[in-house]
Amino acid sequence: MATKAKTRPDYHCTECGWTTAKWVGRCGECQAWGTVVEKSAPKSRALAGPVTAPARPIGEVPIEDSHARTCGVPELDRVLGGGLVPGAAILLAGEPGVGKSTLLLEVAAQTARRGRRTLYLTGEESAAQVRMRADRTGGIFDELYLAAETDLGAVLGHIEAVRPSMLVIDSIQTVSAADIDGVPGGVTQVKEVAAALIRTAKLRNITLVIVGHVTKDGAIAGPRVLEHLVDVVLHFEGERTSRLRMVRAVKNRFGPVDEVGCFDLSASGIVAITDPTGLFLDMRDEPVPGTCVAVTMEGRRPMLGEVQALVTPSASDRPRRATSGIDSSRLAMILAVLQQHVGLRLSNHDVFVSTVGGARLTEASTDLPVALAIVSAAMGRPLGRRVAAIGEIGLSGEVRRVRDLGVRLNEASRMGFRAAVVPAEEVARSGSSRVLDGMRVTDLRDLGQALTVLGLEMGSARAWAGQ
Repeated sequence: MATKAKTRPDYHCTECGWTTAKWVGRCGECQAWGTVVEKSAPKSRALAGPVTAPARPIGEVPIEDSHARTCGVPELDRVLGGGLVPGAAILLAGEPGVGKSTLLLEVAAQTARRGRRTLYLTGEESAAQVRMRADRTGGIFDELYLAAETDLGAVLGHIEAVRPSMLVIDSIQTVSAADIDGVPGGVTQVKEVAAALIRTAKLRNITLVIVGHVTKDGAIAGPRVLEHLVDVVLHFEGERTSRLRMVRAVKNRFGPVDEVGCFDLSASGIVAITDPTGLFLDMRDEPVPGTCVAVTMEGRRPMLGEVQALVTPSASDRPRRATSGIDSSRLAMILAVLQQHVGLRLSNHDVFVSTVGGARLTEASTDLPVALAIVSAAMGRPLGRRVAAIGEIGLSGEVRRVRDLGVRLNEASRMGFRAAVVPAEEVARSGSSRVLDGMRVTDLRDLGQALTVLGLEMGSARAWAGQ
């Protein structure tokens, strides 16, 4: 008689659903570590049970308690789409030392100052350490409650005792549940703890703000499902050598995802910057070669940033191409376009391109300013006083249109710029100039036309390159 084959356990990835016949430490599909677990036996079909509230027509569902309330920090309100929504779960992620705790302590203090009870639970510091920072930043208010806990049961107990309208967890990786397997910060622990906190926040109509760590690649640590569970995902960014900090929304169920908030982090706390444009410009009395001003869009906010370039003869067979705040692959493409369509050969020169104030200019509209700064540095000729450039450069040397051109030009005019070169909206307008709010705007068709308009003709470029 044939024997029945022994059934082997089946394993699957909790992140992407990939299945395998044996356990492995790393998922073969999404490459996540520690997410492969054994499938549980199929359960019987669920039966109908009691409901928490009867279904009703959507027009009869009350929305009065779900309106956004200001958190007291205007720049964060801008990113969130108006403020904090009761019952919302917000995840704030960022690198160590960028200022996440300082920002949330300021938000908690401003919320408490408006009479809304706030509970700040820290698992990374002692209560005394947080109190010292609050003393320094002026965040002592009667409605701000503080506790240091790492156990989920104790956290839920504090929520039951304080009954806050806003809850801050700093951070989710330090809180663990005793009845859940895994170490604090592990995939299973983070997922279960976050689910319990979000469920409590929804039931009690509490605004929940969770601090999350990031990996060395900049991704949020923990299971990917964490980003799906929350309503808002914010990234807190900033260079260690700069006081400027930016908050970006990458997910927002209550507002736009293309907004950015700017802050100034100092020893006395964190302050919102409502007009950050001047931070990325180097004001001089006279123009110098190798500089050009770009106008980028950070979300819906136009911002001016200065691009600086330096071109020097190289003694090496492999000239250097160094960038700071500019994508290096984008620079390589621009140099190739300059050589092919303008005749500026820099194969025996080192090229250095940087931005002022630690700004990161990743938008395609910065191609034209980078190209003009390089040509200006190579020829030793300044572009002129108060000139801004906007435009994406194609591989055939054309200057392509960008979005929100009118908004960018208005910002440049507000900052005192008197000339701008931009992509032509229509072929018929190529090469023409017009005056907009006291600023002369020249429409361009290609990169060669831009050099001619600014006095950096191709003939001079070829002569400089020794052709």
